[in-house]
Amino acid sequence: MADTLIQADTATEASENQANTSIAARLAAFAESLNPEAIPRAVMERAKYLILDAVGIAHASTRYEFAHRSLSAASELSANMGDMPVIGLAARLQLRDAMLMNGILIHGLDYDDTHVRGVIHSTAACFPTALGVAAHAGLGTQDLLAAYVVGMEAGTRLGSVAKGGFHQIGFHPTGLVGAFSATLVAGRLLGLNARQLAMAQGIALSTGAGSLEFLNDGAWTKRMHPGWAANAGFTAASLARHGYIGPKQTYEGRFGLFASHLGQDAANIDLELATAGLGKEWETSQVAVKPIPACHFTHACADAASILHREHGLKASDIKSVRALVPGEVVKTVCEPVATKKRPQNSYDAQFSIPYIVATALVRGSFGLLHLESAALADPEVLDLAQRVEYEVDPDSPFPKYYSGEVIVTTHDGRTLRHREQINRGAADRPISGPDIEKKFMDNMLLAVSRSRAEQVRDLVLGMDTDMRARDLAEGLAARG
Repeated sequence: MADTLIQADTATEASENQANTSIAARLAAFAESLNPEAIPRAVMERAKYLILDAVGIAHASTRYEFAHRSLSAASELSANMGDMPVIGLAARLQLRDAMLMNGILIHGLDYDDTHVRGVIHSTAACFPTALGVAAHAGLGTQDLLAAYVVGMEAGTRLGSVAKGGFHQIGFHPTGLVGAFSATLVAGRLLGLNARQLAMAQGIALSTGAGSLEFLNDGAWTKRMHPGWAANAGFTAASLARHGYIGPKQTYEGRFGLFASHLGQDAANIDLELATAGLGKEWETSQVAVKPIPACHFTHACADAASILHREHGLKASDIKSVRALVPGEVVKTVCEPVATKKRPQNSYDAQFSIPYIVATALVRGSFGLLHLESAALADPEVLDLAQRVEYEVDPDSPFPKYYSGEVIVTTHDGRTLRHREQINRGAADRPISGPDIEKKFMDNMLLAVSRSRAEQVRDLVLGMDTDMRARDLAEGLAARG
């Protein structure tokens, strides 16, 4: 009997030692132990500007139908109860419903930031979680910022492991991986220890979700992915806090995240990226702010087409045919199915369409929110040109380091005009500066509020690293009743 107990104890110890070296355990240790003072000042500044960008987009989203239909559902889920504010709206919801709404608003226009290598919209899940849980727990905005950075560092690395593979299978990393980053954000703010934080990630393995099926018909489901991830993260952290048991090998296990969601493509992953440079190299600084309200995979081609328009004064009637060179890994997202990409069924469909975006930029000289309005989507000149836009896989693409793009125009008079954007605008090596982010923020805010109100919100967000309560920030971001 004693020998049996010794063997059992030895097996338990071996199992625990294995778990302590797991990716989940390493991320948990980082989340628990990170001292806010150890985060470089430049990283904290960048974090504030990424949040500022998200807040501006959320306000702009309040003008659209999807926001108000979402709010109707969230209010019903909250049973018209709750005291948690919502960004840009006067509603009061229960905590998880408020996080869901804030995620929808930030991600709803597909204008929010992207970590290029991880192919993930990290802020859209991390900030709603940090804002909601910190306000709920009575914490300060310095706690909120530190937890936000924890989530950003973890989520971007986990997304990077797959090397763009999730998209090839049909999963959206923002919803899927976002559940794990949100878990660490919520867990840190709830005071979980490293063991509980590791367990919480195991629980989150059964909650993360995000299908790319919306690409076939422009459905609204992608908009809810980061808010749902925030809900999943808070739920997982709360269960772990109360002793609920989850699996230990969350990421590298036989049915862990990558094996279960990538199948045979899991052979191409690099698990070392999940924790490489953690606490020394800061992926938050590598997050790209979007200059164009569309899928990041389309940006280089959109810019290339706009430049060709400006340089050559192109009109649709001048153009015989167009070729758009894109990374092979993005074809399923922004080039297929061809029929709907060439004639988008709605604004969301258009945001993931190389033919429509390239045609718009060639004819109108730019691509912005205006080109997602109903009148623009029905523009016969643009739609006619979109039928002449074909895609080709770019053999020289540096994906996923950059989302390159090239547009080649053949004119009726026999000219061949081309422009290439090797590094997409907004990427870490071609960043959008703080003043540029402020301008984008103001442009988005002014769609919904007065300039004085926009300036007030800007100052509130950029002052987050001072002695402020997270609850006061949440109240300050909500619409005035």
